[in-house]
Amino acid sequence: MIDRLEKEVDMLERHLQVLKMVITNEPIGIVKMSNETGYPHHKVRYSLRVLEEEDLIEPSSQGAITTDRTDEFVSDLDGKLDEINEKLSGMKIDEVAEVEG
Repeated sequence: MIDRLEKEVDMLERHLQVLKMVITNEPIGIVKMSNETGYPHHKVRYSLRVLEEEDLIEPSSQGAITTDRTDEFVSDLDGKLDEINEKLSGMKIDEVAEVEG
């Protein structure tokens, strides 16, 4: 159960790292992203596909570029991550034991 969550978090981290590269280097291609991140081409390609499906990036003839939706997503991201972090912190077993004890 936790292994699955850890894999999802790792994948989200990769997606966000790829998005950050697009934001700071647009247009940017798969090969450059793969070389700079160390992720294999197929993982970068998958992240790009996910980001495109979320309408956060779009392809261009020179490489991936951001969309009109990217800024809004980025501005909301920290708050959403903070909410998730609070939920995860509340799931700790030792905190439950302290409250009950």
